[in-house]
Amino acid sequence: MTDAGLFGPDSMAWRLHADPSMLVGAMRALLVQALEPRAMAGVVQHSDYKADPWGRLNRTVRFVLDTTYGDTPTAEAACAAVRRIHDRVRGVDPVTGRAYSAHDPDLLLWIHAVEVHSSVHAYRSYAGRLVDDDADRYVGEMVRVAELLGLPPEMAPRTLGELRDYLRGVEGLQLTPGARESMRLIMYPPMPFPLRPLWVLPASAAVASLPRFARRMYGLPWFEPATPSVRAAMFGLTRFLNVLPIEAPEIRDAKNRLAAAA
Repeated sequence: MTDAGLFGPDSMAWRLHADPSMLVGAMRALLVQALEPRAMAGVVQHSDYKADPWGRLNRTVRFVLDTTYGDTPTAEAACAAVRRIHDRVRGVDPVTGRAYSAHDPDLLLWIHAVEVHSSVHAYRSYAGRLVDDDADRYVGEMVRVAELLGLPPEMAPRTLGELRDYLRGVEGLQLTPGARESMRLIMYPPMPFPLRPLWVLPASAAVASLPRFARRMYGLPWFEPATPSVRAAMFGLTRFLNVLPIEAPEIRDAKNRLAAAA
């Protein structure tokens, strides 16, 4: 039998992760995740994100594509590689003075929950309709990846409601120097000057999609009446990109693999 991977073509993960709106979801997730001081300390002390931000983004994209569209061995290998990296990510957060480890279940839950919630939020804002039942399906599907990364199964939210309840209860978020620097790199990444205008719309869409508390903490001004215009423009861009004959190799290979076995 053909190995469809962790999810398969009828899954919500296949649907959401193929959409261009996930770029905005990733930017939103990184901005919110950075407000957890220990999580940000791990990035600052054990990552080359300042020297190679595009490389870090590319590795994240590859991980999502491998775990979503790869066969089961490919997905499991991708998660195992991340766990090996996590083995050496430990230290002390200089801001709070608290020790951290990338294997800490509470940090794994934070990163997972923000990422999944941001994907749902970005899709609903900039891609199309997503009813609550489908959102619940997506949240439940993503538990599989979280478990492979080491999150205890009983800790993972399995519905959108559980996800929101968890996020509302998180305390201790703050804007550290590392988070501020991360925000600058996300909003103003290094790129040739002629290409910079192309980043204005996704960056604006990411700011518009942030929780209000995150915008306040970062000091990012936002004119709320502009949100509908940004949403309409970003929606138009993602729909345009969707009709282009461009597809990630991982997605194309997954479709071909399943078609060959049909």
